[in-house]
Amino acid sequence: MGLESALWEATRPAFRVRYIHDPTSTPRVPLYASYGLASGPTARAKLARIVRKAPEVVVKVTGRQRGGSHVKAHLEYIGRKGDVDIETRDGEIPTTKEDIAERAAEWSDTLQWRSRPTVSSVSLIFSMPAGTDPDKVLGAVRALAHAELSDNHDYVLALHTDTPRPHVHLTVQAEGLDRNRFNPRPVQLNRFRERFARELRARGVAAEATPRRARGRGIAGSSMALVKLRARLLTEGSRQISDADRRTNEQAIAVARGQAALPAFVARGMERWQEIRAAYSQAAAALDATGAAEDRELASDVRAFLDKHRGMDATPEVFAARHAQILGKKRSSPDPQAPEPPPRDRGPIR
Repeated sequence: MGLESALWEATRPAFRVRYIHDPTSTPRVPLYASYGLASGPTARAKLARIVRKAPEVVVKVTGRQRGGSHVKAHLEYIGRKGDVDIETRDGEIPTTKEDIAERAAEWSDTLQWRSRPTVSSVSLIFSMPAGTDPDKVLGAVRALAHAELSDNHDYVLALHTDTPRPHVHLTVQAEGLDRNRFNPRPVQLNRFRERFARELRARGVAAEATPRRARGRGIAGSSMALVKLRARLLTEGSRQISDADRRTNEQAIAVARGQAALPAFVARGMERWQEIRAAYSQAAAALDATGAAEDRELASDVRAFLDKHRGMDATPEVFAARHAQILGKKRSSPDPQAPEPPPRDRGPIR
């Protein structure tokens, strides 16, 4: 297996993709348009970003707005009621509440005839780690939106820098000019991630967009509602935790005590990670075989990456290990009556 084939096997998305083959390659190398694995230099660069831990882009759907009043409230929120500029598809900056209300009405006009509220707009967020140039993040999202959406959907952008992570809110009119509705699914969101990372790299920002399992990380996603609930409880200084986190802790304690088994998806994830490790090892061997000094250095970095990630960091497994450590400390305590430390919620592990 060559470098390109090995890297494709390690980083291919979970959903079913359309395979494209290079007719000139021997053996025929499976390619995927948005992954850019068509050439050796591109594959080497992608592998280097993965094993040297380039920052990963974040793209999420944050909500769907129904009706003009809901759209208006959302646009006022991302514009911080006039404190943050909202940029339209045409590069204009609405400056008054009337401008925002007019756009909200335009996006909802075509839905008035429907018998029940229908999605008028879809909101997404594009985020990068702290320290990234906010203007470059905005420029990357602007270029992505123009290339992916401008021919059929209206949209607005708003850059937020009030958190350590610079992020851009992209709100898209749901109904397009061709009457097709914008409803991003995993395939499209994955393409957005790839395009966002590519636009950032074009602006000199190191960025990558790979599945978590390609980096030895297990499933750890949380709904936006749960993320916001955690943030609110933390802001209020409350010791209360959410029901979802309480259930996770209870399951972890049961696993640590031997009363329950880890979820089946953890075992499946570990099996998949071993397959990915094998693909990375094959890529390292292919790099060594070239004899080039740069390739040997990258192969060494790949093997160092694999040494640090022998297992997959799946959230339930990590929680269980944490509670097993707590129980172990209790058993080794000289005081047999010492109470068991209460589990602490730390949110999802990323």
